[in-house]
Amino acid sequence: MACDQPTASNEADKTQTQEENKMNENVNVATQAGVLVLKNMPEFKAEAYNAETGHYTEVSSEDYKGKWTVVCFYPADFTFVCPTEIAAMNAHLDTIKGELGCEVLAVSTDTKFSHKRFAETEPLLEGLKLTIAADPTHEMSRKFGVLIEDAGIALRGRFLINPDGVIVAQEVQAPPVGRNVNEFIRQIQAHQHAYKTGEVCPAGWRPGKKTLPVNTDVEPMTGRVGDYITLEEILAD
Repeated sequence: MACDQPTASNEADKTQTQEENKMNENVNVATQAGVLVLKNMPEFKAEAYNAETGHYTEVSSEDYKGKWTVVCFYPADFTFVCPTEIAAMNAHLDTIKGELGCEVLAVSTDTKFSHKRFAETEPLLEGLKLTIAADPTHEMSRKFGVLIEDAGIALRGRFLINPDGVIVAQEVQAPPVGRNVNEFIRQIQAHQHAYKTGEVCPAGWRPGKKTLPVNTDVEPMTGRVGDYITLEEILAD
């Protein structure tokens, strides 16, 4: 009968196991909560500065429903990498917004007044046409999972949303390294093609390159992708 009684050691092991399970659950929840791909775009409202008109405005998630949209967070105005990213995005607006019909909203935790001053004084931002949302309360950055709580600034988070309001691509980077706008344009093109046709795009796909028609040939293609596309075709520019 003595063996049926819990010992101090058994109780300690049980407690430790419970704590470990709790920690693992927390890790899983935190990881999944940070991934927004295939989830609906978070709802938001924010004051903003429209650099094209030179006026303050308001933006909300409602403005972007039914449209391809990129919401692009950056750490702060009057920093160093940030104006290079904003300028690069602005330089490709004719492609992103004009040809691809993708709306662009930049966001940082600065105020709309800071955005205006930043756009007016930074030489790289001359001719800026972007709208920059202000998130001084950190609500928007927190909803998108990019807020650095202790610093009160956002990570470099870029989210592509399809016309159904679903996030289909998410890229988050630490502040020291800027993102590649050409790669982002490629991602828009690929996601738009997949959305329209039901085909899937292999690594490095660009318009004009071969896709994988899994919507019609899924069974014969399974395990035989190499019969449809070669490595040379995948790696070709």
